[in-house]
Amino acid sequence: MFYRPEEGHGLPHNPFNALIAPRPIAWVSTRDGDGVANLAPYSFFNGTAYVPPQIMFASTGAKPDQDNTKDTLANIRATGVFCINIVEEAMKDAMNVSTTGFDKDVDEFERAGLTAAPCDTIECPRLDGAPASLECKVTQIVQLPGAANYVVHGEVIGIHLRDNCIVDGRFDVSTFRPLARLGYRDYSVVDNVFELKRPDD
Repeated sequence: MFYRPEEGHGLPHNPFNALIAPRPIAWVSTRDGDGVANLAPYSFFNGTAYVPPQIMFASTGAKPDQDNTKDTLANIRATGVFCINIVEEAMKDAMNVSTTGFDKDVDEFERAGLTAAPCDTIECPRLDGAPASLECKVTQIVQLPGAANYVVHGEVIGIHLRDNCIVDGRFDVSTFRPLARLGYRDYSVVDNVFELKRPDD
């Protein structure tokens, strides 16, 4: 099968949504100018550099009560900071609650039964008990082609690691089974880890 996206694919569901998988999930916490906390997952997410550590995530789509965007991006524009919380399998149901398109004055931490904790380097909440939380300051926001498509780039200036995720001096993802997005409404967990050395190691 071959198709040009602008001409359509003819399938019941868009295959592009499932091609890049598994994708890590950035559970992004922010706070608006009035102090209302927000928590929302984004699966177009990854690290982009080691030194200094940097990440990116993409926001697509918009809400009626925001100006051509979503609460997360609106809050980041207003404050210049955000926190990426890593999602574990045990939090999948709470994460799913936070996908709801609540009004912008709704605190998703409360709706999902989660606890917010203060960040150390930025004025922003983080998810208490997350396997890891990355405190970030914005470096740039890039508008992409299409309606309400933006990529947020940030520098990680503070990192929280849950103590029981550190095993023999390494951050061990097998201790919490990271949740990953596969496309459509499909998810997976990381439960099989193996090492593959490079030829020049």
